[in-house]
Amino acid sequence: MRITVFLGAPGSGKGTQAKRLAEDGLVHHFSTGDMLRAAIAAGSEIGLKAKVYIDKGELLPDDVMIELINKALNPLPDSSKVILDGFPRTVAQAEALDKSPRSRVSEAIMFEIPEEILVKRLTGRRVCKKCGSSFHVEFMPFEPGKSCQDCKGEFLYQRTDDSADVVGRRLSIFKTQNEGLLSYYSRLGNLKKIDANKQVDLIQKSLVDLMS
Repeated sequence: MRITVFLGAPGSGKGTQAKRLAEDGLVHHFSTGDMLRAAIAAGSEIGLKAKVYIDKGELLPDDVMIELINKALNPLPDSSKVILDGFPRTVAQAEALDKSPRSRVSEAIMFEIPEEILVKRLTGRRVCKKCGSSFHVEFMPFEPGKSCQDCKGEFLYQRTDDSADVVGRRLSIFKTQNEGLLSYYSRLGNLKKIDANKQVDLIQKSLVDLMS
């Protein structure tokens, strides 16, 4: 199994890029954020536990995240290509992945982008209640009840973890945790970096080159 880890702060665009790479069906994309939000919507045990942490902008305990990822990876054949988006977030999670030859990370790609850009992206994001598509107030002025461009859903909203206070805490936690991950993958020699403050198509081309 070839596993690529996308590292980057919330709002760095790693989720958008991972979804585009997975569109042809040749790559499996697992976003821990999407997986957890689905669990919360379903009211599952792990979802209820996760909501407490997510609403505060805090990370979930390592054992919960490791269990979530293992359940996703275990059914896949050994020939699979996988992008992990949002996992690992701690060195302990990275070590847990690398314990098994089957789930050992081939490369970790860091999405680099200035913090002021991240704050602007996150606090301006609005999400469709129906389909989950996200938009930005800079390009699509937010109005209560404005229809989603994708599914015509009638309610766009700001996620609780995109409020200014929570965004600040999320970025602070990310920086602390990410320093350890960058050191970990740098020591292993499989860390790569990409300028994520560019047009989406240009970033995509750079990613394809890095992952080839």
